[in-house]
Amino acid sequence: MRELAAVVTGLVLLAASVLPAAAQQKMTLDKIAETGVLTIGTRTGSPPFAYVNTKNEWVGFSIDLVEELVKPAVEKKIGKPVKVEKKESTPPTRIPLLSSGSVDLIAGTMTDTRTRRDSVDFSITFFVTGAQFLVKKGSPIKGIKNIDGKRIAAQQGSTNARIIREKAPKAVLREFPDQPAAFQALVQGQVDAYTNDGIQLAGLKAKAPNPADWEIVGDFFSYEPYGMAMRKGDADFRNAVNNGLMEGIESGKFFEIYDRWFGAKGELPYPMAPQVRSFMLLQVVPK
Repeated sequence: MRELAAVVTGLVLLAASVLPAAAQQKMTLDKIAETGVLTIGTRTGSPPFAYVNTKNEWVGFSIDLVEELVKPAVEKKIGKPVKVEKKESTPPTRIPLLSSGSVDLIAGTMTDTRTRRDSVDFSITFFVTGAQFLVKKGSPIKGIKNIDGKRIAAQQGSTNARIIREKAPKAVLREFPDQPAAFQALVQGQVDAYTNDGIQLAGLKAKAPNPADWEIVGDFFSYEPYGMAMRKGDADFRNAVNNGLMEGIESGKFFEIYDRWFGAKGELPYPMAPQVRSFMLLQVVPK
C-alpha cells in the first residue's frame, strides 16, 4: 500500500508539473478568446511597414498582414471575432512588452535571430532585406569598409548596431531609441550616416522632406529575415499565426498585400525578387 501511495503521489506531482506548461501553451489564445482583442506591438515611424500617417492612422504592410491574414486565422481557431489593438514597440521595448503580457504579437520590422530565439518564438519569415547606410548626397561613405572613425547612428537593440560593433569596431557607434531620432541626428549633422535595413532606409528617404538630399549606399552587410515574434513556448498561438501567413502565401493574398505597399503604384516601389518569392512559397508546408 505504501508503494502504491508513493506511485500515486508521484503521478500527481508529475501532472502538476505538466499542466502549467500545457496551460502556458494555450495562454495567448485563451486571453484573446476572453477579451476579444489581439494586441500587437508595432512601429510608429517605420514606413511602409508600420507608421502613423498624416491622417493619424496606424497603417503599413506589417499591420495589413495581421489584419488580413493573422486575425482571420486566430478567429477561426477560437471561434469568435476579434479586434486588433496596437501599441508602440521599439527594439529595446518589444521583447519586454511580450514577456510582460502587454502585447501578444510583435508585428513590425523585427529580425529573426538565433539569439532572440532564446527569448521569444518567431513566425515564418514575411520579408527579407539587409543592412545598408543612409547618408547625405555626396558623402564619402560608400559602405561598411570605409566607416572607420565615422559617427554611425543605429537603433538601440538592433541587429545593425551589433553588427557595426563586430565588423567595424573603429567606427563611432551612436545608438538612438527609434528611427525618427536617428534620422534627426543625421539631419542635424550629429552623425555621418544612419544604418538600418535597406528597405527601412528606402521608406525613410521616400518620406523625407527632400528625398533627393539623401542616398542609400553600400552592399547588404547583413541578412535580415523579418518574422513576427510571440511569447516563447506558446505553440498553439504560433501555429495560428503561421497558418494565417501560409494561407495568405498559398492563396496569393500575401503577394497582393505586398504589391499594395511595394508594387509599382505602392507606397515604396520595391519589386519582390523571384528568389524571394520562391523562398516565401517554400515556407508553406502541406496541409
